[in-house]
Amino acid sequence: MNIQILQVRDAAGQQCIQGLRNRFSMGDDSCRKTVTEILERVRTEGDQAVVEYTRKFDAPDMQVSELRVRESEFAEAEAAVDDSFMETLHFAADRIRRFHEREMEDSWITTRDDGTITGRMVRPVDSAGLYVPGGQGGSTPLVSSVLMNGIPAAIAGVARRVMVTPPNREGRVSPALLLAAREVGINEVYKVGSAWAIGALAYGTETIPRVDVIVGPGNRFVAEAKQQVMGRVRIDMLAGPSEVLIVADDQADPVFIAADMLAQAEHDPQALALLITTSRTVAEQTIRALDEQVSGLQRREIAEEALESRGAVLLVDTLDEAIELANEIAIEHLELQVREPWQWLPGVRHAGAVFLGSYTPEACGDYVAGPNHVLPTMGTARIASALGVETFLKKSSIISCSRQALLADADHIQRLAALEGLTAHGNSVAVRVTHGLGTEK
Repeated sequence: MNIQILQVRDAAGQQCIQGLRNRFSMGDDSCRKTVTEILERVRTEGDQAVVEYTRKFDAPDMQVSELRVRESEFAEAEAAVDDSFMETLHFAADRIRRFHEREMEDSWITTRDDGTITGRMVRPVDSAGLYVPGGQGGSTPLVSSVLMNGIPAAIAGVARRVMVTPPNREGRVSPALLLAAREVGINEVYKVGSAWAIGALAYGTETIPRVDVIVGPGNRFVAEAKQQVMGRVRIDMLAGPSEVLIVADDQADPVFIAADMLAQAEHDPQALALLITTSRTVAEQTIRALDEQVSGLQRREIAEEALESRGAVLLVDTLDEAIELANEIAIEHLELQVREPWQWLPGVRHAGAVFLGSYTPEACGDYVAGPNHVLPTMGTARIASALGVETFLKKSSIISCSRQALLADADHIQRLAALEGLTAHGNSVAVRVTHGLGTEK
């Protein structure tokens, strides 16, 4: 494995760190024009455009009447999976549900002595759309994506929740995905993928409803489409390639470190797998372990390309230096494979998720730990959070002034309005003062 060990104080180490700090990217220019054209066609032509794209890229015989998954297909899905899958599905969903139930926000109201009432009203959006990638033609269904995106929407109380996912060539959807949808309370599933699916959710078609929030991972066309419709709808985030950074001391196990770096590298050739360690011995043994483990991977070529093009092993003098460097990089997944990891947690300011201890691989968070695996990437952990119940909530301010309160505040309101040159603002208060406030309601 062609991965160099870099000392952070050397020129090569500083160059690597600078690249990591500046890794944010707004998207893929190569597909921007294509996506724009797709979205415009879906906006203006609706179902006709959606079906044409679906026939061209996914299911050649798709008809408009077949876009929505029928009840009979859900029944067939139940017969197609075994009991062990259902046991694991229920287990994972229960863990994720229990965690996200703690995220639900409450409305609140406060009253001042003068009778003014202010507060915040928390309400769910009316509708949400979940995009689920096809997963190699349906052969690797991303069940965890359904759970991680669908459960928070249900807890938030979103009344209409729909799922879109590309069909296979026969126009079918993986039974595992359909049962995962049912598990999270989604019964409205459409066989549509890529940018035209995002367009259908953003604009609505004759068959597919427009939604308020779109969440879920996807390829570069999906990501670009989400970016282009952002503002018209809310999206979860602009996601880049998957990332992991492992901070390790001299007691860390190189076999564990290598396994976790490969777990990220197998996602995508652009995935980012990093090690920052205080031990040259751990660094060297990790590189050897990477060579040994990668040979047995099903996605070996992808993992090797990711590690050789973007992987890095950095040497630092102290764990304090390692933690501060991790904060600068603001990684998606941060693993602390060190003695007393809880001792170092208070120093972590920027990370999508933090995994503490040698027996907490990132894969726990992907599937069954409970916290959401939809996390900020490309350094946006400095400003963004994991997907959660709040993604599907909106807040409205509440204000009620008593007669006494408005009289008391009138001078201040009029003074600020006059400074800003907004005379009508000031007058809306003045008329109540000079012409009488009338009967208090």
